[in-house]
Amino acid sequence: MKNNQLHLNVTFALMNTTGLKVAFHTLGCKLNFAETSTIARNFVESGFEKVGFDQPADVFVINTCSVTQNADNETRQIVHRALRANPEGVIIVIGCYAQLKPEEIANIPGVDLVLGATEKFNILNYLTSLKKSDKGKVHSCEISEANVFVSSYSIGDRTRAFLKVQDGCDYKCSYCTIPLARGISRSDTLDNILTKAREIAGQGIREIVLTGVNTGDFGKGEFGNKKHEHTFMDLIAALDEVDGIDRIRISSIEPNLLSDEIIQFVAQSKRFVPHFHIPLQSGSDYILGLMRRRYKRALYADRVALITSLMPDACIGADVIVGFPGETEAHFMETYEFIKSLPISYLHVFTYSERDNTPAAMMPGKVPVSERKGRNKMLRTLSAKLQRAYYESQLGKIHTVLWETENKQGYIQGYTENYIRCKTFWNPHLVNSTQRVVLNSIDESGIVRVVPVDSPSYPPSQKDNPVFQPLDETLRV
Repeated sequence: MKNNQLHLNVTFALMNTTGLKVAFHTLGCKLNFAETSTIARNFVESGFEKVGFDQPADVFVINTCSVTQNADNETRQIVHRALRANPEGVIIVIGCYAQLKPEEIANIPGVDLVLGATEKFNILNYLTSLKKSDKGKVHSCEISEANVFVSSYSIGDRTRAFLKVQDGCDYKCSYCTIPLARGISRSDTLDNILTKAREIAGQGIREIVLTGVNTGDFGKGEFGNKKHEHTFMDLIAALDEVDGIDRIRISSIEPNLLSDEIIQFVAQSKRFVPHFHIPLQSGSDYILGLMRRRYKRALYADRVALITSLMPDACIGADVIVGFPGETEAHFMETYEFIKSLPISYLHVFTYSERDNTPAAMMPGKVPVSERKGRNKMLRTLSAKLQRAYYESQLGKIHTVLWETENKQGYIQGYTENYIRCKTFWNPHLVNSTQRVVLNSIDESGIVRVVPVDSPSYPPSQKDNPVFQPLDETLRV
C-alpha cells in the first residue's frame, strides 16, 4: 500500500486543496469506523479540512454497511442529508453496499462516485474534480481481487481506538453477504499490528478494541498465503506486552474460535478486559444447521460456562437473528429459553432479511415479517432485563472506569473494564483517564452512578451496602 499512497499523493497534488472541506459518515461495524478514520487521515494529509457531516463540505464520503435491508435504506437517507448540507458537494459512497450493488447506488440522485472493496483505499486517486455528475461513476473490482490487507485504525473521535487486525471471511453462513462484500479472510502482520498499537498508545489513547470480520481467524493470509503464520492467541499474547495501553478489548469472536487457551489467557491478562461478545445467532441446533454455523448450542454453553467460572464478573454479549427461514415458534422459544438459561449480559438482535445471492434467500419456510418483528421485540425486552440484572449484580463492587470526553448535561460518562456504562458529575480533569470507583446506583436511564473509591463521602464501611433503584418487577427475567 505504500506505493499506492505515493501515487495517491502525486496524483492528487494536481488539484488545489486549499480551503476544501471533507465530511464523513459511517454506517455499520467497528471495522468500518476504523477504515473511515484511516481514509479521513489521508484526506487531511492531502490538505483537506475535516468537518461535521451536516456542514457544507466540498466532499462527502459515506462508508456503508449492507448487513440488512435497513442499512441499504439508510444509505439513501444519508445521501439526502449530504445534499441538504451542500447541493453542490461531491458525494462518494464506499463500503459493503457499494461493493455489492454499485449500480443501484450510482442511480441514487446526488451520488457522484461509487468505490468498491479495494478502490475505497485509493479514494483520492478517483476524485479528479469537484463537479457534480449526472450519474454516479462506478469503480468496483471483482470480489476475488479483494485479497490484500490494508491496515486501519480509528483515532481522534473517541477515547478508544478500533484497530483492524483481520478482514474478509472464508465462512459460508447461508444468510451472510460479507464474503461477497469483503472477500477472503486475510490478516495484517503481527509486527505491523504491534507497530500500530504503539502508535495509538503514543497518541494518548487508553483503550484498543480489536476489530475484523472474523477476528478469531487472525493469522490466515498474514503474508499473502492461506496458511496461519500466527494465531489469534499469538496476537493477544504479543499485544498484552505493549506498554502505554491500559485496556484491550476483543470486539467479537466466533464461539468455535474462542478456545480454552484464549479464555484462560484473558482471565489472567494485564490488559485484556473481561468482556466477550460471542455471536450466537440461534439457540436451536436445527436452525444453526440451516445457517451453516460451525458449532452447536452445547459448545456455546461450554464457552460461557468457562468464562464465568474464571471471571465471575465478566460481561458476555451475544448476537441473535430472529425470523430465519424455517424458524418455527418452537425454534424461537428454544432460542429464548436457551439465552435465559445462560449468564448473558446483553443481546444484539437482528431481524432476518433476505439478501441477494445468499442460499438462505431461496430457502422454504419464510417467516412472516410481522412474526419476525414480534420475535425481535421479545428478545430486545429480554436483553433489557438481562442487562439490568447484570448491572444490579455489580452494584457495591469496585471497578475501573475509563472516562470519555463529552459533557452530557452536567455528567461525564464512561465504561468499566467489564463494559458497564457509568456516570458521575462532570469534571474535565477526568477526561480520558481511568478511575477506581464503587458502582453505587442505577439511574432512571439505566446508567450506573459511581463514587470514587477514595471519596471522603463514601467511607469503606458503606461500600458493601449501596443504595440503588430496585428493578421494576415487569423487567424481572
